[in-house]
Amino acid sequence: MDRFDDFPEVALDWHRAGKGAVLATVVQTWGSAPRPVGSQLAVSGTGEIQGSVSGGCVEGAVIVEALEAVEDGKSRLLTFGVSDDEAFAVGLACGGTIRVLVEPVGQAVSEEVLADLVDKRAARRPVGYVVNTGTWERKLVGREDYPERFRGDRSGFEEDEQTFVAVHNPPLRMVVVGAVHIAQALVPMARLAGYDPLIIDPRGAFAQEHRFPGEDIREDYPDEVLPDYGLDTRTAVVTLSHDPKIDDPAIEAAIASECFYLGSLGSTRTHAKRVDRLKARGYSDDQIARIHAPVGLDIGSKSPAEIAISVMAQITQALRQG
Repeated sequence: MDRFDDFPEVALDWHRAGKGAVLATVVQTWGSAPRPVGSQLAVSGTGEIQGSVSGGCVEGAVIVEALEAVEDGKSRLLTFGVSDDEAFAVGLACGGTIRVLVEPVGQAVSEEVLADLVDKRAARRPVGYVVNTGTWERKLVGREDYPERFRGDRSGFEEDEQTFVAVHNPPLRMVVVGAVHIAQALVPMARLAGYDPLIIDPRGAFAQEHRFPGEDIREDYPDEVLPDYGLDTRTAVVTLSHDPKIDDPAIEAAIASECFYLGSLGSTRTHAKRVDRLKARGYSDDQIARIHAPVGLDIGSKSPAEIAISVMAQITQALRQG
């Protein structure tokens, strides 16, 4: 399925097709800005667009500047909404202010740098795009150069107010073990929240296409799937089967990985038995403490959909506040 944030890839394709392309990026916001820093809009030289820098408020003005940038090959920093009156004039009726960086591909951003960025994104390698808006020098960096920004998935200017760092973390993924009713509600929610789900269940009656249309379903045990899948810092794992033979291998794989979230369905009593099994297999208290169990925030959920909401909320909390 198409990703929601493939704007560098789109811009590169348009450039290589000879259409001309521009990447517009939100680099700074104040007040009630409609889109966060790092949001992007790709514009082709023929007027095609993909993405958003303001939810529609100032896209028209940015597109005009983008088409001019295709012609003159120059980057520019645009500011919208300095005052309430000016904000209203470009659609920012709430009075928010945004700054947008407009960069033509092949002239300001070299094809080589953009292609390298696209390749690293495709390989699920964390990468940062750094541009100095004073000198217009550009480079790619790794997670080790800006660890706090990557950990918080936070693009923005450095203290010098000239060096902008755009964080490109790998896409979020969610492994759902147990193709049960809760999973049928959770997977669409995860997809809407920007996750690429993987469903694992060795039970053929559950692992059915009609239960999860269009999703990646593996009719196998987790220990047969996860070694090749690779659990990383952008992956959440949720076990829902209620069968230790199915859930435990996934839990052990997650505990040994860098996944940012691990949650397991089951009552307090069920989890106590799970803890005993893991301790018997040599896992430490600190490792076992990584498990969110019973899974989900305690919001009084009853139905499968409500439980899925609580799980999605807890995963979001772990991602944004962990």
